[in-house]
Amino acid sequence: MTYDLSATPAAELEVRIAQLQERLRQKEVQAALIVQKTDLYYFSGTSQQGWLYVPDTGEALLMVFKEFERAKQESQLVDVIPLVSPKKIPDQLQLMGLVLPSVLGMELDVLPVNLFSQYQKIFADAKIVDVSTEIRLVRAVKSSYEIDRIRKACALSDQVALRVPELLVEGKTEVQLAGEIEAYARSLGHQGIVRMRLWGSEMFYGHLMSGSSAAVPSYLASPTGGEGVSSMIGQGAGYKKIGRNEPVLVDYVFALNGYLSDHTRIFSLGQLPDELMQAHEAMLAIQEEVKKLAVPGVLTGDLYEQMIALAEKKGYGENFMGVGDRKIRFTGHGVGLELDEFPFIAKGQTLPLAAGMVIALEPKAIFPGKGVVGIENTHLVTEQGLESLTTLDNTIRII
Repeated sequence: MTYDLSATPAAELEVRIAQLQERLRQKEVQAALIVQKTDLYYFSGTSQQGWLYVPDTGEALLMVFKEFERAKQESQLVDVIPLVSPKKIPDQLQLMGLVLPSVLGMELDVLPVNLFSQYQKIFADAKIVDVSTEIRLVRAVKSSYEIDRIRKACALSDQVALRVPELLVEGKTEVQLAGEIEAYARSLGHQGIVRMRLWGSEMFYGHLMSGSSAAVPSYLASPTGGEGVSSMIGQGAGYKKIGRNEPVLVDYVFALNGYLSDHTRIFSLGQLPDELMQAHEAMLAIQEEVKKLAVPGVLTGDLYEQMIALAEKKGYGENFMGVGDRKIRFTGHGVGLELDEFPFIAKGQTLPLAAGMVIALEPKAIFPGKGVVGIENTHLVTEQGLESLTTLDNTIRII
């Protein structure tokens, strides 16, 4: 059994909250009220419905609407209480001896306007400001506890990819193959939900696409799209039958005990055209170069520009990370509890890399009408560069 029901250690939560409190003090925010599910889990150890109040000093208070008894078991915080309505929060804070804040931080990057208005009425005398950046910066650098969990997810990403050759058959539809691989991932303990923060973004297990369908663009912030099974979904595996001598892209996320691994490998029934084989080798070369360049202190925007320059130097500027004016303006992203965490290896980003960050690096070349080649691995930022946590052979697997 791979799934781990053990609670996030109290010491882990204490460090995370202390780091957030330091950032609140720097921003002159008296307290944060955390409601977004992933942030709530990160700082409290439970995703049960409720509100986490973090003053700039002192103990955090977890107030739970549903389900209190479960939250009490899952969270290692000292103060966990039931609460029937957010309207009761100010009274509860005062009962606990806490002073109501004049400046309250919330996750305004994801909080709907109607809920914002509700909380503004509840905290009528407070100015509500955005602390989502501060929260995401705390989450960007992973602890040894988190890195260990990500390593385990990465090992299972490799295991899922190893299963593909056993299931890949000419004439099988993409969605059929996807279902078989996803069932296998589920049997390994995949949690079934891949969380993303960006509004309107969503993903099932990932993308499995063959040949020309992999190069079909979609709304998703991804260099690959896919036809999907309907216009309502508009991404991922569709009903195309897998043929010979075409790249089969398996770009899957393994979600284990909350933490994610992002992973892409290319397969083919028979030899691919030289054009695609050479492009894949170029993407691997870009990855290896960037692994050396990506050391602590390097600005993520500069790293992006270096990858763009490498792709152009190798003759793949027109195909790198998309085609035409809808190219994706990033080449990597942070990975943790969500698929789109800080940092972003993206145009114009000024965040420096730091040891302990975990990023998915994904140099890919898109050829409309032919397919997609390239690689994606999940990496740990170290003083020496990137350490790949997904270790399966990166070359195209010819079957």
